[in-house]
Amino acid sequence: MSALPDSLSRVIADDGGFFALACVVSDAASEASRRHDCGPLAAIALGRALTGAVLLAALLKDGQSVQLKFEGNGPLGKIIAEAGYDGWLRGYVAEPRAEAPLVAGRLSVAQGLGRAGFLTVKKFIGLPQAYQGMVQLRTSEIGEDIAWYLLESEQKPSYVALTALALAAGQVPAAGLLIQPLPGAGEASLAAIEKALAALPPLSSFLTEKVTSETIAARLCQNIAHHATASRSLRYECGCSVEKMRAALATLGAAQLQEILAEKGGVEVHCEFCRRSYLFSAPELRQLIDAAGAGQFS
Repeated sequence: MSALPDSLSRVIADDGGFFALACVVSDAASEASRRHDCGPLAAIALGRALTGAVLLAALLKDGQSVQLKFEGNGPLGKIIAEAGYDGWLRGYVAEPRAEAPLVAGRLSVAQGLGRAGFLTVKKFIGLPQAYQGMVQLRTSEIGEDIAWYLLESEQKPSYVALTALALAAGQVPAAGLLIQPLPGAGEASLAAIEKALAALPPLSSFLTEKVTSETIAARLCQNIAHHATASRSLRYECGCSVEKMRAALATLGAAQLQEILAEKGGVEVHCEFCRRSYLFSAPELRQLIDAAGAGQFS
């Protein structure tokens, strides 16, 4: 794990022209890669997706969360990343050991994800139904696709930069940056942030320096009058539980549960996000079957 904790920082220009979010999710991305036994390509792709989810979650409110689903025609298949405004994040890759042809001698997330596909964004904001938006993948590099979603689906022009590295010993340092102009932003303010972005070194260089999210935000705005408005720690956390897995099993219905009972006597259920296993014995399956027959799960 990294010496510095994962964190997210938010700053706003003093003239009200724009705000910026910066995050470092190296510990969480490394944990996700370890749990899913990711190869280098999947580790980088998942690290970027988790970073993007953190940035979009930071645009929500307390208790709300977001899910990003990338589905392409490449060997990685589906990538799911979820994050909450409160600082938790989790995710997985359908094919964690997938490989793809190198591009200019380097791993290519676009090759792994595939050029044809969709990004689906679900926001869980406390309503009975999640808010959902979908766009076609634009570059399949993940960061550019999130920026395209924000522009196309939410009409919010944004700058999004994500980076993740696959290092030895399973380390996956990852960081991200999101910038949005605020209503009424003047030309001078927009020109200032464009100049700041042009002078900012590649995000990957910050990972080798092991800096914090506060440092990235401050480096971006070093020549712009600004102030910090929020900072929070981040953590890899899965909300799975015995109760949730039991409820998921119940949705199979009495007939299918009876088949499982007859064939296996019990069943082991794995959480897709954290790979934790939950074992349900024959007596527990019988209880679920009885409950389903009585209509308790209808």
